[in-house]
Amino acid sequence: MDKQEKPGQQEKPGQQEKPGQQEKPDRQEKADAGVRASEARPVLEGPDIARVLTRIAHEIVERAKGADDVVLLGIPTRGVFLAQRLAAKLEQITDRKMPVGSLDITMYRDDLRMHPPRALARTEIPGDGIDGRLVILVDDVLFSGRTIRAALDALNDIGRPRAVQLAVLVDRGHRELPIRADYVGKNLPTSLRETVKVLLAEEDGRDTVLLGAKPTP
Repeated sequence: MDKQEKPGQQEKPGQQEKPGQQEKPDRQEKADAGVRASEARPVLEGPDIARVLTRIAHEIVERAKGADDVVLLGIPTRGVFLAQRLAAKLEQITDRKMPVGSLDITMYRDDLRMHPPRALARTEIPGDGIDGRLVILVDDVLFSGRTIRAALDALNDIGRPRAVQLAVLVDRGHRELPIRADYVGKNLPTSLRETVKVLLAEEDGRDTVLLGAKPTP
């Protein structure tokens, strides 16, 4: 017969797990928020991302006839890191310093009234500006096109480039506006029940693109 638990054997309050002893979510777990870890699958890994950025850099040089007047502007957050990586690859190809900066679109979004206030990111325009230059906007994922529309509005308040092009790591389709990328790392057919998450080492600790089921509310 099993012995009954004595009152003195009950767990004391001091023996309970303290909040500080609980396992803390690491950087990667935070980065994977929005994609169910059990269902997400990688569609691009670090070496794949490096290869497609190299290809895009060569395409830019070819289409821009040497990229003499190119300015790269990344859309925060991960678009900025991608723009910086592209700039480094272009410098290797052309042996010239490539102007690179960032373009915050927060105040130009058309959903400001539908979501809680967002923190402003940083806009950094290279010293020579963008007037008369070929500006290439860089982002991680092209989806509805509304982010790029906001970027075009923000760009219009800064200067008048000769032309504007778009480079994205992933184009997942489902456009709501007539916007098309000029340089695409990967065309990824998706459903609206899926979500695409780009992770980059500068922000998330590793390079990968995850495709997973959209979390239920």
